[in-house]
Amino acid sequence: MSGGWNTIESDAGVFTYLVDNLGVKDVQFEELIALDADYLKQQNPVYGVIFLFKYPTGETSTDVPKDGTFDHAAADDLFFAAQTIQNACGTQALLSVLLNQSGEGRVDVGDKLREFADFTNRFPAELRGEALSNSELIRDVHNSFARASPFIDETQRTATSDDEVYHFIAYTPINGTLFELDGLQPFPISHGPCSFPEFPEKIIPVLQRRIGRYPANEIRFNLLAMVRDLRIRARDEGDQEMLWREERKRREWQWENALRRHNFVGFVSEVLKGVVRAKVKEGGGSYERWVEEGVKRTRTRLEERSKKGGGETDEDI
Repeated sequence: MSGGWNTIESDAGVFTYLVDNLGVKDVQFEELIALDADYLKQQNPVYGVIFLFKYPTGETSTDVPKDGTFDHAAADDLFFAAQTIQNACGTQALLSVLLNQSGEGRVDVGDKLREFADFTNRFPAELRGEALSNSELIRDVHNSFARASPFIDETQRTATSDDEVYHFIAYTPINGTLFELDGLQPFPISHGPCSFPEFPEKIIPVLQRRIGRYPANEIRFNLLAMVRDLRIRARDEGDQEMLWREERKRREWQWENALRRHNFVGFVSEVLKGVVRAKVKEGGGSYERWVEEGVKRTRTRLEERSKKGGGETDEDI
């Protein structure tokens, strides 16, 4: 837990029901498994994308972004909030898409978020970020999707270059421009002209350049597209098979989200005790062989994860 905000997963089911619980209508998230414009177009309309990546904690900040250009004036014309608290970046990124697309008249964010957007409309980015961080509604909905854990770290410290930390940012077309909205940057970043229909084409090279800044063996990225509820298209087109698939997906998401709210440490502990008792009762070195095999399998998994570039400890910033 960090300042009242817990870490949430970059998961389509989590983000879909998070915005649903905030009162947003007819929006869902889809995980993108390829950086392909044609694949992204299949999800149209696409309101924006949420990109999760390993944050380069050892880098020195500069006055210019590594890609695109700072748009100083845009901060007054769109919803852009500075991130003022740890672990809020996922929800802040999706709100950056939602509240700007609501301003364009494409998304119905509901009464509560509309009130929040109106209240913070003339705030500077820093004050808008503080208002977001202190919103009980947004914080409580965000935290309801955090994984339950009996181990709570109340310490606060600055991440170092040795830490594995991750960050969410948003990309969305606003007023004919493709913007990158990152609460850790001082201003919105413009990536050039982009109409709403052009977004699937224009966003792909931007993401490719971003990923290209990392070593070739770095694979820890996740990309979620914010799209219109796909059940609407299925009903409009009379596609019963698609509607059945989407309804089944929703049921699976609900089940997974319910599991996230439960702490299974006690259950696992009791299962492990039962297995240990059974192995000891067998005798003949059964328990010792079982432990040795478990150590070998764990070592093998860690070696495979290391070869793939995986980390052992993750946190959001």
